[in-house]
Amino acid sequence: MSQTLPKLLKEITEKYPDCSAQYSKDSNKKFQPTSYQDFFFEVQCFGAGLLNLGVKRGDHVGLISENRKEWFIADLGTLSIGAADIPRGCDSNADEISYILSFSESKITILENSAQIKKIAAKINDMPLLKDVIILDNSIKEEDITAELKSITFHTFNELMETGKAELAKNSDLVLKEIEQGEQQDVATLIFTSGTTGTPKGVMLSHKNFLHQVHGVPQLLDLKQTDKWLCVLPVWHSFERIMQYVSLGAGSALCYSKPVGSIFLADFASIKPTWMASVPRIWEAIMSGVYKKVNAVGGIKKVLFHFFVGVGKNFSLFRNMIYGLRPEYRKRSRVLEIGLAILPYIFLFPLKKLGDVLVFKNIKSKLGGKFVAGISGGGALPASVDNFFSAAGILVLEGYGLTESAPVLGVRNQNHPVPGTVGPVFPGTEIRIVDDEGKVLPPGSKGLVLAKGPQIMLGYYKMEEQTKAAVDDQGWLNTGDLGMLTINNELTILGRAKDTIVLLGGENIEPAPIEEKISESTFVNKAVLLGQDKKYLSVLIIPELDMLENFAKENSISYMYTDDLVDTPEINEMMNDEIQELINSKNGFKSFERIFKFKILANDFEIGKELSAKQEIKRHVINEMYAKEIKSLF
Repeated sequence: MSQTLPKLLKEITEKYPDCSAQYSKDSNKKFQPTSYQDFFFEVQCFGAGLLNLGVKRGDHVGLISENRKEWFIADLGTLSIGAADIPRGCDSNADEISYILSFSESKITILENSAQIKKIAAKINDMPLLKDVIILDNSIKEEDITAELKSITFHTFNELMETGKAELAKNSDLVLKEIEQGEQQDVATLIFTSGTTGTPKGVMLSHKNFLHQVHGVPQLLDLKQTDKWLCVLPVWHSFERIMQYVSLGAGSALCYSKPVGSIFLADFASIKPTWMASVPRIWEAIMSGVYKKVNAVGGIKKVLFHFFVGVGKNFSLFRNMIYGLRPEYRKRSRVLEIGLAILPYIFLFPLKKLGDVLVFKNIKSKLGGKFVAGISGGGALPASVDNFFSAAGILVLEGYGLTESAPVLGVRNQNHPVPGTVGPVFPGTEIRIVDDEGKVLPPGSKGLVLAKGPQIMLGYYKMEEQTKAAVDDQGWLNTGDLGMLTINNELTILGRAKDTIVLLGGENIEPAPIEEKISESTFVNKAVLLGQDKKYLSVLIIPELDMLENFAKENSISYMYTDDLVDTPEINEMMNDEIQELINSKNGFKSFERIFKFKILANDFEIGKELSAKQEIKRHVINEMYAKEIKSLF
């Protein structure tokens, strides 16, 4: 078993030198392959180039870029010489980038393009250690190098690669010797949590953390060396990153695309991938696109489509009953379950096959014809989306994890996918469900999810107290999620006990800064942010009733009761103006942090109900008590 990721790359290259490692688009938008032999050489060139710049084992290298072939070269090139990278996406603002580069003590950073140079320039005084910048786009304009940046030496990707090639010409074993020195506990990366929390935490992940999953995933997925993975997600997120390492471990190929429907659907047809890692939003977008197209056509095609989708969903239900593919929280009679399902299954079988020919065959063809399965992570897969693709005969395997677990804690077994769960607990991993007192609960009981295994992080960089709060002295990670286990050790996630909201697109959002900003309004007492596993954010508002009543009086708004007041159009229009004025880009909020809908509640929260004894908001209680109001917002 490989001890580090570069050692794994070396072994795979020796085994499959001429097989494709990457497919990337040329200037004509056509996919061109790179063999493992060539890819490994490029990785060594990049590593040698870094050594020439003075990067040493244990150093930190910033990596601010979206998913592209050069990212993987830079990543493995950095790791090959014993350094660790600090990844971030191009949507990060200047404050976030300067914080992570400064806090991680990075002397060198890799930037995707000139837009990132401007962010560095805006905060250069906060990064006194930064000396070298590498630009992946190979384009550096003189006007980008402002006076503030004169202390920085800029290099293009190609220049660094040529330097590395020259170094390898003098000593072909230069990087290979560094690779051999690597050990499994070496830090591979620091992935910083979302910057809207106030103080991002740098999650330290080792080679061992990642490799545990690389070697464990094949126990759940039937991977082949000939597989092609369509890459659409931001690779600085741990989910897409581990999928790329899994592809490497199988000796298969990564095919770089974009998370834009018109682009990745065209790439499906062109490259004919077998796998794709994605967030729920992508699958929902595909489903919505199909429905919109069918509804626009109308007529008999629309009727047949909806009929066969219904047939497919019912067929899947009875099939799952027969094959034991339903969550089993308490022991059920398999004989009874099969007996109830067998006749409907037989009756629906010919209709399902007819639907495959008339309806679903066309949907499958959009995925290139060789698609095996999608892996959905970064948030809960909506049941409606899950059921649709099951009806269509397209396998979507939901997984679960956190950055702190590098990230996989569970994923549905390809050969035994149980809907309603995130699959069996990952091989070599332990999951406990505990109550508020820490007592371990039996299967079928809802509680806090704790995880333990070789993929659990080394800790938060330079944050010992936060590390102790997240991982106890026995190695158990508090996931902050609520869930339950089946009797077959499959995990169902039921919500979040901690505050972080993950949108359907995988964006991580901390509620506190947004809630605090909204509460700056003189009309707002409390705000509760909503949006877990949704496309957008909404908010529940507890108003300052005195202020609302004054506003109503000043604007001649008539009402009889408080319930009437909070529902008046004038009050809601005013509240919307307040929220939009506070939560916008001018105040440092990102586009996905905008508030799309809100609901003003007439009554305040009570201690012992919505509030704890410390008057902290009990979010899971609010989700239950105000389920009807919350549903109306989405």
